[in-house]
Amino acid sequence: MKKPLLYVTLIALLIIPARQGSAERRTPSEIAGFKLGDKIEKYTELVRMETALPLRDSKYLTQVLVRELEGYKSGTIEFGNCAEPGRILRIKLKYAYSDRKFYDELLARFKKRLGKPDEWRGDPFHVIIAWKWSFRDKDHRRISLILQHSRDDEYKWGNSVKLTNRTLLNQERSCYESKHAKGTDPRGDEIEGKVDLKKIDFTRLVPN
Repeated sequence: MKKPLLYVTLIALLIIPARQGSAERRTPSEIAGFKLGDKIEKYTELVRMETALPLRDSKYLTQVLVRELEGYKSGTIEFGNCAEPGRILRIKLKYAYSDRKFYDELLARFKKRLGKPDEWRGDPFHVIIAWKWSFRDKDHRRISLILQHSRDDEYKWGNSVKLTNRTLLNQERSCYESKHAKGTDPRGDEIEGKVDLKKIDFTRLVPN
């Protein structure tokens, strides 16, 4: 066998198993007893429905606080209120254990079950350590998962996880945009167009 052909064969043997492993890795859809795509009514015993409010910056989503859960300090569930009201689109939870060793153990277990993460989402100084996984479920919907450790007191100190069905979330956003008047954005605020900087009084906007 000629050398160029041998090299091509070896590379192909290395690449094919890697692609197969990637395609077969498990796509997560639930955590702490909550499942993406389910209706929030299914979990009334696990959430505090009296706290449900539309998100200020994403009014196509409603957020509700979770009740006390073993292993978790706090959390929120976000569900749609337009295309399919009540459908769970995002699960955000903060773990009860905040130290770095716990995060490292979690990360190792995430990797074992879900494979290596796809993207680094932390900062260069590792004040915030965050890894993101991206998946496609059996219906080809995009699922994202972020595991984070933060030592920044201004940014939710501790360990947290966020699981999102991005495809369903985008459907809710599109539904909201189509139902509201032209000239508003998904947050429900009016779009004012290009800003004339000469007409703005910056003395009220800059600290002394």
